[in-house]
Amino acid sequence: MKDHLLLGIDTGGTYTDAVLFSEIEGVVAKAKALTTRHDLAVGISGAVGAVLDKAQVPVSAISLVSLSTTLATNALVEGQGGRAGLVMIGFAPDDLKRDGLAEALGSDPVIFLPGGHNVHGNETPLDMTALEEALPDLATSVSSFAVAGYFAVRNPAHEQRVRDRIREISHLPVTCSHELSSKLGGPRRALTTLLNARLVSMIDRLIGACEGYLEQRGIHVPMMVVRGDGALISAAEARLRPIETILSGPAASLVGARHLTGLDDAVVSDIGGTTTDVAVLDQGRPQLDAEGAVVGGYRTMVEAVAMRTYGLGGDSEVRINDRGLVARIDLGPRRFMPLSLAAKIHGDAVHAVLERQLRAQHMGRHDGRFAVRTGVPDHLASGLQPQEQALYQRIGAVPVALDSLLTNTLQKATLDRLVGRGLVHICAITPSDAMHVLGRQDQWDCEAARRGLELAARAKDGSGRAIAGSAEELSLKIVDRLTRQSSDVIMAACLAKDGAGAIDPAESLPVDRALQRTSGIVQFRIHLDRPLIGLGASAPVYYPAIAEMLGAESEIPSDADVANAIGAVVGQVRAGVTVFVTVPEEGVFVVGGAGESVRLTDEEAAFSLARERAISTALHTARLNGADEPAVTVSEAIDAPEIEGRRKLVEARFTATASGRPRIASAQ
Repeated sequence: MKDHLLLGIDTGGTYTDAVLFSEIEGVVAKAKALTTRHDLAVGISGAVGAVLDKAQVPVSAISLVSLSTTLATNALVEGQGGRAGLVMIGFAPDDLKRDGLAEALGSDPVIFLPGGHNVHGNETPLDMTALEEALPDLATSVSSFAVAGYFAVRNPAHEQRVRDRIREISHLPVTCSHELSSKLGGPRRALTTLLNARLVSMIDRLIGACEGYLEQRGIHVPMMVVRGDGALISAAEARLRPIETILSGPAASLVGARHLTGLDDAVVSDIGGTTTDVAVLDQGRPQLDAEGAVVGGYRTMVEAVAMRTYGLGGDSEVRINDRGLVARIDLGPRRFMPLSLAAKIHGDAVHAVLERQLRAQHMGRHDGRFAVRTGVPDHLASGLQPQEQALYQRIGAVPVALDSLLTNTLQKATLDRLVGRGLVHICAITPSDAMHVLGRQDQWDCEAARRGLELAARAKDGSGRAIAGSAEELSLKIVDRLTRQSSDVIMAACLAKDGAGAIDPAESLPVDRALQRTSGIVQFRIHLDRPLIGLGASAPVYYPAIAEMLGAESEIPSDADVANAIGAVVGQVRAGVTVFVTVPEEGVFVVGGAGESVRLTDEEAAFSLARERAISTALHTARLNGADEPAVTVSEAIDAPEIEGRRKLVEARFTATASGRPRIASAQ
């Protein structure tokens, strides 16, 4: 057997990981570099360059590149993404109230056009007058468009006409709802399309940065991207449907966890800079969420692993509520740039401010906090309000202290909007800084972390006492809080899998007594029935304590820090297609799905056509997605009850699943 070297890349919110993986030997080399949001190619080149240097192999030895990313997931969790224009065809304004669509839309523009189709594909005439009037202005104020038509899954003609006109006038990316899902449910399909449109520029930049660097290094091989269900798709397909990459990183981590540990039954928890992702492995397979992935509070129509994603990570915001008699610490959901990282990059600009604030006799509201541009391209800052533009102009590539940036209370809300657009980072203390103070991490600037924690420790609670006596004491409280919040989210995911999702571990007194090991006549104990696999760069410092709190065996594989990148290269391409046979009237069988509807008068002929269509479409899609020699399996579900002694067909479903390893360079 010829050995093929596979290059796995995972672009996370804080780090970009690279792994060179041998199909015979396993991990050959691994490396990390900071994710550079202003130019993703810098982080990718840093990680890939380092891994190639470590492995000392020629680039010609690489047969495949596969990419996983948490950028799309993080953007939705943090409420970020480009400004998108939504075009609704045949819908009414009241439809925005369904499925969280209005909340997701926020202040982004929406246009309602008469048109659309009915359940049988018959049209209401399309009127594009409102679109023609709005397009010249929208073309300069949004970065992409989403188009959703009434019953477009039955007839996409109106979506296609609107898409073509928008592209002709604006030359911007356009996503149509029928391209993402064949399921009914217009508002949720519109929501999925809107989120997809917001992510287009981000994923396009990521794939483009990766392709550009590979081209520069002379690596001319197929490139794959991990989908949210753990399967692989070609980079070209991922560019068209970036929404399918939500939960890409977590899905890759599950595939990696299974590969690294060999465990069939486990709870997998992956802590990154921004999020903690929790899923359950049963008999070696992750469960898929049949209802669609939930990310950032929105239920999409994207099939993905049944993964719970929480805004809790090493770079989470530390929120200190000092109004009660005892101060309360909570973490997340927003990601901040750790002070230790900001100081490693910017040095004196951070240290000088922290020193000034420590010398001050009284604590300021914004002590230890800075703002810095993320460095994304200027066109992504389109559509800013005057007050947003004015504040954005005062923030540069070097962190500026909030106590000098913000001159009134209203500017805080303006700054939050700039953060939400992904244009600005807030730099402040995080659990990563606490770990630096405690000596458990040391990759960044420990002194900046200490100064930031000393500033925060000066805050006084409701009784007038300082919330901590030292930076170390506050750091321990922050790490203890991360242990508890992590235990809560892992338990919440497991309880949901057990059908006991109504129990909220963060609010339940019995759970609190069990986790705290509270003594009493009645003893509560918690125990997981399977090991806890901890993944992520900081897994070794966080998960032993979390597993102990949960009464679970801790399993932290040696390559836990790059499990996502490993999962990216050991996965398979997979495509599933379902074709239906329905009976609208006696003796008529309609074959629908994966093509135009066909009416037949023979049941067996209809079944045969449905079966063949499902198989051929699944194989075609798998090959389009990058599979080399896909194999196909078919499952059939026939709903035909006996009524008054006669068999009556209601519906038959034929589902074909084609899967295989991706094409590699030597196989082309």
